Amino acid sequence: MSAASSVWEDDWYRQATRLPSPNFGFRPCPARESVDLVVVHSISLPPGQYGTGAVQRLFTNTLDWDAHPYYEQIRGLQVSAHFFIERSGQLWQFVGCDQRAWHAGQSFYRGRANCNDDSIGIELEGLEGLTFEEAQYQTLASLCNDLAVRYPLKYIAGHEHVAPGRKADPGVGFNWHKLMQLVEASTLSAPSQVAAN
Repeated sequence: MSAASSVWEDDWYRQATRLPSPNFGFRPCPARESVDLVVVHSISLPPGQYGTGAVQRLFTNTLDWDAHPYYEQIRGLQVSAHFFIERSGQLWQFVGCDQRAWHAGQSFYRGRANCNDDSIGIELEGLEGLTFEEAQYQTLASLCNDLAVRYPLKYIAGHEHVAPGRKADPGVGFNWHKLMQLVEASTLSAPSQVAAN
């Protein structure tokens, strides 16, 4: 077994805690040939509160909608991401990477619509516009490096870049330059407006 394949068990990442979500579908094209984008998001539930376990419950359809007044705004929402990185850097996986997670919604990037079809969605525990932890950057960079060995990744962007005007995460507090310095996968390029700065 090669070092690259040893970090994967089929399309599940061995470094992540596995918590399967029912919210996924099939990709329209074979994943190993088509996945060329990583979409970075931020989420916290309730907003601005960390370590509650509510994100995991949201992605597995087990969130108690009556547990917090904010949840009434998202009641019944069925979403997922492939991965979630806590403030501590702990990594969770909800959907196998060969499958289509429900993270980007209506989106358009690198000349193509429906980014869920051919992307990997990674959620960072945080609030859009605020900063993120060193441990999160380290985990995200390591994950991107290992994803780039398995998939033909070319692009990494924020939810704000694939759904501008509709989404604003991870926002101005996310340090794209820091991430790109940590990522060893030379095939990945940051969003064009970030790269130009």
